[in-house]
Amino acid sequence: MKAVFLDRNTLSERIDVDIPKGVNQWVAFQKTAPDEIVQRLKPADIAIVNKVKLDEATLRQLPNLKLIHLTATGMDNIDKEAAKALGIEVKNVAGYSTESVTEHFFLLLLSAMRALKTYHASVADGTWQKDGRFCLTEPPVLELHGKTLGIIGVGNIGKQITQAAKVFGMRVLWAERQGKVPRNDQYTEFDKVLAQSDIISINCPLTPETKHLVNEDFISKLRKKPLIINVARGAVVDPQAVYEAIESNRIMGFATDVFEQEPPLENDPLLKIANHPRVIYTPHIAWASEHAQDKLWRILKKQVEDFIVKYKAAHKENDKKA
Repeated sequence: MKAVFLDRNTLSERIDVDIPKGVNQWVAFQKTAPDEIVQRLKPADIAIVNKVKLDEATLRQLPNLKLIHLTATGMDNIDKEAAKALGIEVKNVAGYSTESVTEHFFLLLLSAMRALKTYHASVADGTWQKDGRFCLTEPPVLELHGKTLGIIGVGNIGKQITQAAKVFGMRVLWAERQGKVPRNDQYTEFDKVLAQSDIISINCPLTPETKHLVNEDFISKLRKKPLIINVARGAVVDPQAVYEAIESNRIMGFATDVFEQEPPLENDPLLKIANHPRVIYTPHIAWASEHAQDKLWRILKKQVEDFIVKYKAAHKENDKKA
């Protein structure tokens, strides 16, 4: 089978991207523009992608395609219904980055709560020296102990964050889906989580229901001026609403590893608040520890190999029947 990796540059060059068994033709492109997709995938049996979008119109031009495999968990860039109708299997990789994203969440959380970038700059730019005191105390340094953390999206990462948060002495609330009755006593009504949380962690997938979930209505239900942290998908957050909430002091801060457009556009409202002491941005790297990337490829390789074996066995059996 022929496999084509359309955006190899979404993984570190240090990661050994070895070829799955059963793939006898292999092509890896560093990146692929929209107008290059069909030409590159036309002869392919297997497409490997991270962020390249494959919509119905594109998939209909790829009669040889049998498998789309994402080097990611989220699949919002693939038209899964169209793929299913065309007999194309779609696979993702789950569970490879739980530890990496959890650690990054706490990096963002602690950096924002303790205004890390402001205090680092005060040492580096001479502010501390000019002040002369043995320590600086503005902006306030805030503790995690005793704070309430609301988690929206309780998958593997949400559960891992829960465990670590409790070690810090935090109270954790799991939010039920918006407008739904809590499924059991482990979950709390969505609006109650918004009202009671000092910190809100966004961990849910991007779906039509969660697009711009964090919007003006969401922010209007907050009661404690919380810190909001997004390590899910950028489009779960309405950037204009967050910008206005920071400017009007309705939330303490905002930390995110993801943006609606990546990299963000120059006119993204979030960039206008980048210098706020409790606003922290990173370029979609929460998932990307070298251990997590290596684990991702090992899982993907095995799944591709299993697919090829299964596909060949099924077609061998069909040939016998014919």
